[in-house]
Amino acid sequence: MKLRVGLPKGSLQEATQELFRRAGYTITYYERSYYPNIDDPELEGLLIRAQEIPRYVDHGILDIGVAGVDMIEENDADVVRVTDLHYAKRGVGTVRWVLAVPEDSGYNSVEDLEGKTIATELVNTTRKYLKEKGVRASVEFSWGATEVKPPDLADAIVELTETGSSLVANNLRIIDVITESQTCLFANKKSWNDSWKRQKTEHLATLLQGALNAMRTVGLKMNVNRADLSRVLSELP
Repeated sequence: MKLRVGLPKGSLQEATQELFRRAGYTITYYERSYYPNIDDPELEGLLIRAQEIPRYVDHGILDIGVAGVDMIEENDADVVRVTDLHYAKRGVGTVRWVLAVPEDSGYNSVEDLEGKTIATELVNTTRKYLKEKGVRASVEFSWGATEVKPPDLADAIVELTETGSSLVANNLRIIDVITESQTCLFANKKSWNDSWKRQKTEHLATLLQGALNAMRTVGLKMNVNRADLSRVLSELP
């Protein structure tokens, strides 16, 4: 029996490979192949865009997947969130989807975008956000390079950012945060109810979380006389 794993292609690809390496798994990618090798005969990987992984896990094509919570919500995927994995492209942490406008524009709030055009890859979530705010605007799907679209191709964008540096480089400023997200490991409901697949998934989740926890800590080794041990421990944070 094998557990089919959806691995994110693109911005999270290298960070995911490194996290799995720290957890004890070696993932080998092959040029022009979407079937990477994982050095565990019970795991079968499929390299695919993170935006699509929740849908394929929901439909049972994949047993488990690694992608952002934002992509689960965007696809309205009915899956089991096994564990949150707080890492992103540049390291440990969360990411934000932000509403950004040209630096020299007169837009200062989402209300100023009434009747305007917003470009984004996060179409459904952005439409829900606008509805909650009571703002009517046209939301267009962006196939990439979203930062270059204002002001000629769109009035504003909703874009994923960790540091905001790319937005600044393209003369954009943030006027609101749509949502925050983190990477997570999630499972198909039928697969989760299978005892072997669930145990295998939980084992993988434990190793990945252990690897993440280790990235946040350092080891300290000291030689201390037994008589002084209590005093030394009391001084440590």
